[in-house]
Amino acid sequence: MALAGPSSALLSSSSSACLRRLNPLLLSAACRRPPGGQRRAARRFCVAKSFDFTNEERIYKWWESQGFFKPNFDRGGDPFVIPMPPPNVTGSLHMGHAMFVTLEDIMVRYFRMKGRPALWIPGTDHAGIATQLVVEKMLAAEGVKRTDLTREEFTKKVWEWKEKYGGTITNQIRRLGASCDWSRERFTLDEQLSRAVIEAFIRLHDKGLIYQGSYLVNWSPNLQTAVSDLEVEYSEEPGNLYFIKYRVAGGTRDDFMTIATTRPETLFGDVAIAVNPEDKRYAQYVGRLAIVPLTCGRHVPIIADRYVDPDFGTGVLKISPGHDHNDYHIARKLGLPILNVMNKDGTLNDVAGLYSGMDRFEAREKLWSDLVETNLAVKKEPYTLRVPRSQRGGEVIEPLVSKQWFVTMEPLAEKALRAVENGQLTILPERFEKIYNHWLTNIKDWCISRQLWWGHRIPVWYIVGKKCEEDYIVARTEEEALTKAQEKYGKSVEIYQDPDVLDTWFSSALWPFSTLGWPDLSKDDYKHFYPSTVLETGHDILFFWVARMVMMGIEFTGSVPFSYVYLHGLIRDSEGRKMSKTLGNVIDPLDTIKDYGTDALRFTLSLGTAGQDLNLSTERLTSNKAFTNKLWNAGKFLLQNLPDRSDVSAWDALLANKFDTEASLQELPLPECWVVTGLHGLIDRVSTSYEKFFFGDAAREIYDFFWGDFADWYIEASKTRLYHSADKLAAARAQSVLLYVFENILKLLHPFMPFVTEELWQAFPYRKQALMVTPWPTTDLPKDSRSIKRFQNLQSLIRGIRNVRAEYTVEPAKRISASVVATADVLEYVSKEKQVLALLSKLDVQNVHFAESAPGDANQSVHIVADEGLEAYLPFADMVDVSEEVKRLSKRLSKMQSEYDALVARLNSQSFVEKAPEEIVQGVREKASEAEEKIALTMNRLAFLQSTVST
Repeated sequence: MALAGPSSALLSSSSSACLRRLNPLLLSAACRRPPGGQRRAARRFCVAKSFDFTNEERIYKWWESQGFFKPNFDRGGDPFVIPMPPPNVTGSLHMGHAMFVTLEDIMVRYFRMKGRPALWIPGTDHAGIATQLVVEKMLAAEGVKRTDLTREEFTKKVWEWKEKYGGTITNQIRRLGASCDWSRERFTLDEQLSRAVIEAFIRLHDKGLIYQGSYLVNWSPNLQTAVSDLEVEYSEEPGNLYFIKYRVAGGTRDDFMTIATTRPETLFGDVAIAVNPEDKRYAQYVGRLAIVPLTCGRHVPIIADRYVDPDFGTGVLKISPGHDHNDYHIARKLGLPILNVMNKDGTLNDVAGLYSGMDRFEAREKLWSDLVETNLAVKKEPYTLRVPRSQRGGEVIEPLVSKQWFVTMEPLAEKALRAVENGQLTILPERFEKIYNHWLTNIKDWCISRQLWWGHRIPVWYIVGKKCEEDYIVARTEEEALTKAQEKYGKSVEIYQDPDVLDTWFSSALWPFSTLGWPDLSKDDYKHFYPSTVLETGHDILFFWVARMVMMGIEFTGSVPFSYVYLHGLIRDSEGRKMSKTLGNVIDPLDTIKDYGTDALRFTLSLGTAGQDLNLSTERLTSNKAFTNKLWNAGKFLLQNLPDRSDVSAWDALLANKFDTEASLQELPLPECWVVTGLHGLIDRVSTSYEKFFFGDAAREIYDFFWGDFADWYIEASKTRLYHSADKLAAARAQSVLLYVFENILKLLHPFMPFVTEELWQAFPYRKQALMVTPWPTTDLPKDSRSIKRFQNLQSLIRGIRNVRAEYTVEPAKRISASVVATADVLEYVSKEKQVLALLSKLDVQNVHFAESAPGDANQSVHIVADEGLEAYLPFADMVDVSEEVKRLSKRLSKMQSEYDALVARLNSQSFVEKAPEEIVQGVREKASEAEEKIALTMNRLAFLQSTVST
């Protein structure tokens, strides 16, 4: 694809001014060294000191303007499709968003470069509760309550808010480099998606899978709505455990049972007292009746059930099924009645008698006071409570029986279980399959109704004058509902719509196919891109969203909605704590981008392991910012050492070298053959890791090869060809290898670090395509394993010489002599790289000698064994002044001996050994042992030096 538009100047050779304006990496100055070793005053390329993060937005806009984010069918292949987990429209970017954007963008960029039509579908969720809360607070600031408005007036206000502020989160996602197709951006309340929601409700209802009933739900007294399990957060808070007497009916004053409860106000809803059948303490009371305190003598049965833990509290459990989820299930199992004592605003109702109308927490205090007064209170103990709070409003959630709409989940769950069992769906990491299976096997019916105004209105209409449970109509529109009602009840019938809306997760469960046009199966997007390929999200919503999408996808389309589920972990602080405003440890992604750049943030997040939490620290970010700079500096080095842009023939020759045949590889000198072989192995390993979704492994492999092999070794070795050789062919060959390897590193790294890699890619002349749409490197390219072993030998020799220099504190600028001793076959390839050896070891190239036997002055040299069959001798006199070194070591030895003698004296002191703590004595022993080893080493070195002097 040829680049067009204003940014094509990045590739054009005709407008250097525009080129520099769009790509600040390129500046006019004289700073490249030509082959042959001499600096030339007037060269064309000079590069900025470091990558300017402010260029990221410019690069992103250019990508989007060129249409690169849209799927391209030019190269064929099966589409690669990811539906983005829709963030709340009220949301602001946090590290959780940064994680999913990074991982999904890595996937889509990789498969785009592999030639597959790649589609990443973006969008936002209408977030019923969160959005309604935001707008209610906005209105409250103006002195207006929601109830002061009609439903239509309020929803209009919400839409106005959405149009003004709803784009905040998507703009922030762009800042992370997300290459999703924004022309296909969706919103869960879009007309098309709303039609899909209504259609799904009707089809499920027609199959008998949706029903209405009164059941125990999570109730938010402040929001006045049911909330999902996901919207309930549990926090450990200080509270009390109340011990209360329940007298046994017909017994003496001593016949009572003491129960322990954290919520005494719910005793008005007690329908039974339960004990464990094996608990002998209460066996005599099972089958009798207990009197519920402060209820004017109301009796409840005393029953036995194995659910009761005899070791908790007193071993006696009050059963209040109207206000506790576990009690509710016990009551349903045993056929006990359900008694509700609470109004929807959190106050007690008439069942509570004198306490009616009191707030639940106020009633708790009053009730305990009265229990104390009537001698029914035993004691109150401090107790750590696990309090359920609304994720949105923060208030304490109340388990409450309420009339709601539910989906029967069991038949849907069976199909979702089989999808994993038969391999249609793969969950990564695999260990989450057990959690998925356990949840679906024990699934409960799903409460899908919410008492809100913002959301998808339930498509149910009631008949005026009829009972709601018996007479209602399900329809796609009000007109359709009225027609159905008139057919059944006559033309004069009046209808009204259910005031509730659907749970936000209901529309989200349809996301993979509703975004592509379902239920209209003729839509091109649906035909081309469904089912999608991967669903990537946090492991914490495996149940609430992922499993429901699988169930709904199979139910409505007959297909599993995606082939893979990739689950990432949570982002924690450097100490492993969950990020929270309370702890003050929240790291803002946008602030991080300003300080470290998007690429460093993305690379840091990508190093995690699937399904495991990642500890994020400024140290990691700083390290990966340094990696960005290292990459940039490597690009600068290449630009300063490649042919003039005007030298077309030289560039044709450079770009033609692909090193994709055995012959082309065998022609290369050892360092070049080694680095190209390493690159070809890297391409294979990294490509495999990408395919398996092992992104952390891929990132580490690229990092290690670029920094450890290419930058630290090959770039340094190439300087012998570029600066210290008159051989133009060797220089040109090194230039080809530098460009070839660096270009491929940029390709491999691009999905992780898109901005700096694109900027560097565009900096080189004759770019025909943007990096993000350039084909992925070819795998299974030739490799020369012999060059790996040979260069490793050379590296061992260089490291050995460097270590000796460091050990003897040789001045960095000082060049020393060396005699390399090896077998004939080793000498044959090592001697050819004399310049590399000398440059990287800081040897005097004129005094580097190669032989098959040790030199005559071997006894006055430091001996290095680099590898079997490869040794070196470094004349000691070249490195230090022997006489001065003898004096220095003698002085050092004297000091060490004194310190050692002092330690031994302490250990010989019986008083010290007997009276000092054991860890102190052990510490002194360890120090004495270390000192003894150091003395021995120093004495050996001193003896060696003294023998050198005498010689």
